[in-house]
Amino acid sequence: MPQRRVVSGRSQEPRQRFAEELHRLRTARKLSLRQLGERVGWDWSLFGKMEKGETLGSPDVVQGLDTFYETPGLLLALWELAAGDKSQFKERYRRYMTLESEAVSLWHFGVSVVPGLLQTPEYARELLAAGGYKGKELGQQVEARMSRKALLEGEDAPPFRTILAEAALRTPVQYVQEWRAQLEYLLEMSEQQNVTVHVLPQSAGVHGLVGTEAWFLRLANGRPVAYTENAHSGELIEESTMIERMQRAYDVVRDMALSPAESRKFILHMLEAVPCDPSI
Repeated sequence: MPQRRVVSGRSQEPRQRFAEELHRLRTARKLSLRQLGERVGWDWSLFGKMEKGETLGSPDVVQGLDTFYETPGLLLALWELAAGDKSQFKERYRRYMTLESEAVSLWHFGVSVVPGLLQTPEYARELLAAGGYKGKELGQQVEARMSRKALLEGEDAPPFRTILAEAALRTPVQYVQEWRAQLEYLLEMSEQQNVTVHVLPQSAGVHGLVGTEAWFLRLANGRPVAYTENAHSGELIEESTMIERMQRAYDVVRDMALSPAESRKFILHMLEAVPCDPSI
């Protein structure tokens, strides 16, 4: 579907509009990307990717551009709209992503990978690449996944509990340094006040969520929503009887899992077993 445009001729799609404005402001100053990088103090290649829509950049970068172009708050406002745009996710995930952003509490059970809310960009990139994404689309999906993590930041961030099957901590990505960074980030996030991480040992045996990646959301009106996912598709569940059955299974799994303190020790043990030398 072509991008919708109005009188100005500019895109109404948030990510594309942000990229267009960046390009328009730079060319109006008759600057090359290299010259812009020198003036603002950031790598010029980053600005090239931002103008192509491959990445949104960070708030610090965008604030720097706002200052340079003398557009106080304009670019940051466009950046916020682009970062919060649910159309960046595949269509089948969009309704869930909208509900996730509105949730007042979240619970998760992971079968084989670390949940998106706790992933590093490098870990996410390798997972998404393994799922078939590449090029510009891969970069956009990594960016979209990273934007979800803002949900866990700030004073009003909702509580988030994840139970990770041991397999998730024994399935490394290709590059050792990236796997170390992911385990270190998981440990760091487990210390955050609103984040609780449990590890479910392989020795716990079979349970009601075997093979099921599951999310449970509690919305502001008290309504629960569940979401199950595999490598190729996901299903949003809003029927109360099914959700209740799944939550009971989740409670059983939680009782079988290690405590948060024991889980941190387990993750630390896994981290210590990862070689420090990336050539090994």
